[in-house]
This record gives sequence, structure tokens and C-alpha cells, in this order.
Amino acid sequence: MFDFFLGLGDVLTPLNLLIMSGGVLFGLICGALPGVSGTMAVVLLIPLTYSLDANAAFVLLVATYIGAVFSGSISAILFRVPGAPEAVATTLDGYPMAQKGMAGQALGWSIAASAFGGVFGTLFLITISSQMAQVALKFGSAEYFALAVAGISVISVMNRGNEIKGLICACFGLFLATVGIDPIMGANRFTFGFTGLMGGINFIPVVTGMFAISEVLRKIQTEASVDDQTLEISKKARSALPRLREWKGRVGLFLRSSTIGTLIGILPGVGATTAAVLSYSEGMRWSKKPKEWGTGIPEGIIAPESANNAAANGALVPLLALGIPGSATTAVMLGAFIIHGIKPGPTLFTDAMPVVYAIFAASLLSNVLILLYAPPFIRAFALLIRIPYKILGPLIMVLSVVGCYAVRNSMVDVWTMLACGLLGYVLERFNFPIVSILLGVVLGGLAETEFRRALILSGGDYFTFFERPISAVLLVVALGAMLLPGVLSLCKRLKSCRAPKTAHISS
Repeated sequence: MFDFFLGLGDVLTPLNLLIMSGGVLFGLICGALPGVSGTMAVVLLIPLTYSLDANAAFVLLVATYIGAVFSGSISAILFRVPGAPEAVATTLDGYPMAQKGMAGQALGWSIAASAFGGVFGTLFLITISSQMAQVALKFGSAEYFALAVAGISVISVMNRGNEIKGLICACFGLFLATVGIDPIMGANRFTFGFTGLMGGINFIPVVTGMFAISEVLRKIQTEASVDDQTLEISKKARSALPRLREWKGRVGLFLRSSTIGTLIGILPGVGATTAAVLSYSEGMRWSKKPKEWGTGIPEGIIAPESANNAAANGALVPLLALGIPGSATTAVMLGAFIIHGIKPGPTLFTDAMPVVYAIFAASLLSNVLILLYAPPFIRAFALLIRIPYKILGPLIMVLSVVGCYAVRNSMVDVWTMLACGLLGYVLERFNFPIVSILLGVVLGGLAETEFRRALILSGGDYFTFFERPISAVLLVVALGAMLLPGVLSLCKRLKSCRAPKTAHISS
């Protein structure tokens, strides 16, 4: 703990404090712009770290990443355009809250949840980073597959009364996840001779199309009321942090979501986007009123925002303790370690202790700075909404096109985004839940790859998924979740069949 206070003292020097403040602000700007994620923000800053010492360099990179992870929720709530992939689940309840005239409350809950999850993840990082890294190494292919199945199983809760359409959308999402080169055998699948599809269908174009482009098309159709509605949202887009009494009954959700986010973030290669989606699905599963999710409730913002910010810190655990990147952004940071001549791994805590604790302190303080910087930044960013929609709509489309193209410098991603935009518009017209498609796309690749890898390692033995305790528990929970709606429906039918007989006997 003494070493942590030394790192805190180093971060609080005037120069490093200025660097950290600049990093948070730069992250807020990059995260709020569609397509410019935290990963890209960190990539842009890598050249600037050449002239900085190691402590200052990682203070800048960590602060930028944390600011960007939170800031993706701003455009998600105000425009229904996730500024970063981590904010896709926040859109589901954040934007409906804004449409209800509660944009300020939605942004306030986003700030509170982001700061809470970030601080929670940082404290986890400080206390048991090396121990948790060893636990993460025990996750094999069977556990990863079971984790993905547990996340996908929430469609049974998410689409009650609309199960068939939800299942169709989930299957379509799983299909999209199979496009590209087979990760195990190396064969082309559903590429139809296009080399641009060999890299698979990227998640960002799908999300941007399904949410941003489809929303622009929908608003164009109702152009007469668009400007009045957006002006009303902009007037109320002043973040109002929730009062203490509003936390009542939601503290458990904060803690559960932050824990899920931290644990998912620790797993190498999973990332904050998966953590947010899984946390949202688990929040809905455990909710007493799951049908209200997706209609604009604070819980739908708390769950993903607590999780994705906790996961951003959790992803640092395998990087620091094992030298294994926990996400795309930490993979970029691994390059920064190499540039500064530092080798992440078990010896890092002895060879470069000042750098480690400077990272811990910067992570903790950056989450606190979000509470200070986010409200004025939101007020400035919300001025964009006052632009007439005949200008703002095309601007959103242009930013979406640029952002999607910049991910892989591929026009295939742009065409994918436009196609998904048209598809999302049509599906929503016919009441198909597009969130089920996103579940399939996010978790489908992980489920397929790890399922096949587990079978290869076990020699084709399907019981390997039930021989390992963690995967067995997760699969049983997933199976129970999928069967529960059918069992409850059957019980209601039996009860309704018995009711007339009872009434006849009593008469």
C-alpha cells in the first residue's frame, strides 16, 4: 500500500496531473465521436509518448482510455449512436430515457455508474491483480464457451412474448459471426469470392448500422417532429448526478455489474464490450421487472456502464501480471511497454514498481476526474443536437462512414454498415428485437471458436464441458434460463385449465 501512495504522489505532480487531465479530455472527445474508440485514441497518442518518461507516458495512455470508455455513452444516449463499442448496450435504455425527456438523468446515471465501476475495478486491480491473473489462466476453451452460451441464453428473458422473432434475430447474429476465414481450419466461409469478407464482419459496422443509420432513416420519415424533439432533448441534456435516495435498491446492481465487468475484463481477449453486453443480460435476468428493460430505465444504464468501465481496468491485470493483453487497447499498451524498454509479466512488480503504481494511481484518479469533467463536456457536446436534423442527420451518417472505414480501412465495412442500417430499419418496423442480433455477433465468434477448440483438445468428448466445474455450472445456469419461460408458461396453462373445474365443483 505504501508503494501505491508513492505512485499517487508521482501522479499528483503538476506535470503528470496536467498530462492526466489532458488524457481524460482527449478520451472524452474521441469516445463521444462515432467510430473513434478508445483503442484508436491510444494509438494516436503512442507517438507522443516517445519523448515522455515511462510514468508520464502510461498516465497519459491510461487516462485517455478510461475517458473514452465512459464517453461512448454520451452519443449513445443523445443520438442512439454508440461512440465506442463498449457503449452499445447503454443505447438500449439510454436513448429511450432521452426521448422521455430524461436525458439529464440518463447521463447522470452513466457518469455515476462509470465512475463507480472504474473505481471498483481499480481497487480490484490494486489489491489482487497478480492472484486474479492466475485464476484467469484456469479458464480454458470449455469455460469460454460456457460463458458465451450463458450470455446468449438471455434472449429467453429478453424476448418474452416475442420469443420466435428473438430467436430468429439471434440466429442471424450467430450467422454473421461465422462469415470470414474459419479460425480453426482456415477455410473461407460465406465470403462469396470477396476478399474483403475474409476478415469477417466487424462488430462496429453492424452496431453503427443497426442503431445509427436505422435511427437516421426513422427520423427522416418523421421529419416534421424531429427538430422539436431533438431541441427538447438538448435542453435537458445537462447531466444530473443521481441523489443518494435514488441509489436505494440499486446498490446491488452496481456491485454485481462491476464485479462481472472486472472478472470478464481479466479474461484475455474478451474485452469491455462483451462485459457490458453480459452485464446487461444478467441485470435483466435478475431483475424483478425484466419487461421494463429496453424501455428507458436507469438500471439499463447502470449495468453496462458499471461493467465496461470496470472491465477496462480489469483488462490491465493480465497485461501487467502476465504480459498478456486483456483487450485490443491493452495490446496497444503492450507495444508502449516495449517502446519504453519495460517487460510486462511476473517480474514487472519488482523491476518497474514505480510504473505499476503510477498506472494504478492514474486509473483511480482518472475515474474521479470523469465526475468533474463530464458535466461541462456534456453541455458543450449537447449543443450539436440543436443543429437542424436536415444537417445533423447527414453529419451523423458521414461520421459513421468515416468511423467504420477507419477501423480496418475497408469499404466492405462501410457497405456492411449501410446494409445493416437498412436491415435494422426494416426489422424495427416489424417489431424484431435487433439487440438479439448484437448478442449473436458479439458472443457468436467466441462460442464457436472455443467450442470447437475444446472438442479438439478433448478428442471429441462432449462431456468435457461438464467435467470442468466452472463450465458445468455456467451451462446448467444457461439451460435453466432458456427452459424457465417455457416451464412458467406451461404452469400458467395448467393452472388456467384447472380453474374452471374447481369452480364447477364448488358450485
